[in-house]
Amino acid sequence: MSLKEYYKKEVAPQLKESFGYTNNLAVPKLKKVVLNAGLGKGVKDSSFMETVENTLTRITGQKPVKTKAKKSISNFKIREGMVIGMKVTLRGETMYDFIEKLIKITLPRVRDFRGLSLKSIDKEGNLNIGIKEHIAFPEIQADEIEKLHGLEMAIVTTAKNREEGEALFKALGFPFKKK
Repeated sequence: MSLKEYYKKEVAPQLKESFGYTNNLAVPKLKKVVLNAGLGKGVKDSSFMETVENTLTRITGQKPVKTKAKKSISNFKIREGMVIGMKVTLRGETMYDFIEKLIKITLPRVRDFRGLSLKSIDKEGNLNIGIKEHIAFPEIQADEIEKLHGLEMAIVTTAKNREEGEALFKALGFPFKKK
């Protein structure tokens, strides 16, 4: 059973009952996933930029959008309009496939992984995950890598508050730390 089917058959009725919703549309659901990779010190290195772009393309199956600096910052040697990061937004079926892969394959492969912190859920019920090494994803072969880089994932929901978001993520099977 795919994650989307599991949500519809198991999670949504469970959340509807526990929060006392009368309408199915009020039940919190996943909206989108945004993957973000900052270039950091590799801003001037075009091969590093290409590596990050290839990594995001392999992981998501979509070409990333290059994010540009809005302001010049002299201390960081950044000029306005310079490419400083890349991002990919996933919605619909690809989002559910990515989240299923994240929960079942990628997070267990992260080095020294003990579970996600409940503090990573914000007050709107969205989950933010940061990974220091992109090699945890199964699409990336360890022997092909020249440089490691991190990734940040923002999983956006329709939850109205932190409690609803937490209940949704726990019901979907996200591995949180035990208190």
